[in-house]
Amino acid sequence: MTMTTATSRKMTPIGIFVSSVQKELNKERAAIRDYIKTDRLLRIYFEPFLFEDLPALDRKPDELYLDEVDRCSIYLGIFGNEYGPENKHGFSPTEREFERATEKSKYRLIFVKGNDDRKRHPKMQKLISRAAPHVVRRRFTTIDELKKELYDALVQFLCDSKIISCTPFDESACPGATLHDISDEKVAWFIPVAKKERGFPLNPGTPTEQVLKHLDLLEESQPSNAAILLFGTKPQRFMPTAEIKCMHYHGTVVAKPIPSHQIFTGTLFDQVDQATDFVLSKINRSVPPRDSAPVSETRYEIPKEVIQEAVVNAVAHRDYTSAASVQVSVFSDRIEVRNPGSLPPDLTFEDLKIKHSSRPRNHRIALPLYFTHYIEKIGYGTIQMTTGCRDSGLPEPEFSQSGGEFVVTLWRDWMTDAVLAEFRLNERQKRAIQFVKEKGSINNSEYQDLVKISMRNATRDLKELVEKGIFEKRGIHGKGVHYVLGKSARKAPEAP
Repeated sequence: MTMTTATSRKMTPIGIFVSSVQKELNKERAAIRDYIKTDRLLRIYFEPFLFEDLPALDRKPDELYLDEVDRCSIYLGIFGNEYGPENKHGFSPTEREFERATEKSKYRLIFVKGNDDRKRHPKMQKLISRAAPHVVRRRFTTIDELKKELYDALVQFLCDSKIISCTPFDESACPGATLHDISDEKVAWFIPVAKKERGFPLNPGTPTEQVLKHLDLLEESQPSNAAILLFGTKPQRFMPTAEIKCMHYHGTVVAKPIPSHQIFTGTLFDQVDQATDFVLSKINRSVPPRDSAPVSETRYEIPKEVIQEAVVNAVAHRDYTSAASVQVSVFSDRIEVRNPGSLPPDLTFEDLKIKHSSRPRNHRIALPLYFTHYIEKIGYGTIQMTTGCRDSGLPEPEFSQSGGEFVVTLWRDWMTDAVLAEFRLNERQKRAIQFVKEKGSINNSEYQDLVKISMRNATRDLKELVEKGIFEKRGIHGKGVHYVLGKSARKAPEAP
């Protein structure tokens, strides 16, 4: 992004509550405070709060630090190995501060020290795991790394909050590019497709420059980065890592030699088409008999629309300032689509499976993809993936963060009749599997009604399905407990 100068009017500093185990991370806490107070940009906008800087007052510490969480706009957690002293309910100040910030919908940043989670207190491990889906989480090993990650996160906060003006990457002029670097053929292809699919107002034959202006893809007379990515003659000349790397592995882990490895370049439209075709060529497919339908249609174990949506989502939302590329990996049990970037801090992975507001990282890229129906509806892609998998009797896709990459995992259909036969399931359990494939989940009461058995026998049947990896148990206790399709089978029992 391109950052412009900050406003000169005086403003009230934005409070940052620094939360951590004080004794363990004393140096990091002091470094954060001093860095914010001395950096030329950060000191204008932010004011850090450390509990140890407060003068002694006649109030209980737990009242003070929770009040300060309420007053600050940003919660900044530094999590290490120790959990901290626990109150009578078994909670440390750090966990209570995080829960208070969550309850009050504060902007939350988490910085995790070190990469070996085995050394952490079990309760700290759980806190990090619980916080991960909901916040910006980054790892560091040195104080210098912590400062760099903090600076990037706080500048992003200022941009997202429109406190400072930042020009997004896709809207910025592409350095060195001119209209000669735009393909007239690609623009000519786009117009009739967009008109047919979404009622695009311009007519075939409209000059390229006029089309780009209409799509807000010009910065004065210079093509933007989005224009080059979408319609450039050689986009990788300007953005070498704007590509999709596709790999196919026979097993479930990354292993060399890679049986099939291809890199797709060209425009984003070309890349999406090629990467989607790559995946389709590696997964199972079937063609129904001609007498079963007027036209034989190839059916893939994962719907083509789901695969394309995952790839489109990656190119539309990726961080193009990163040196990493989009990666698509086909394994024997799943497909992983990785793109540089992360979710906005106020969205969770569970939010992606329900109706949610859309804030595409690259709006100028997303709109032409929408016009050509590569995107069904902006903000709807992850819902479509979830629905498409569920309707095909597959486990729901998983959304996760791995370092600086957003990851979509699509699980393949391993529950074939041949595989399930190895588990010697009873007829009741087979009916339960079919029910979950059709409905998405089942609970104990539904299973009792479905096969007319007692709660004790239903519990035993469902427990066996979980132990075999066919089902996964969700929920903690009572009515909230339900079962969904497992993502990979455990070893089938040996034949007697």
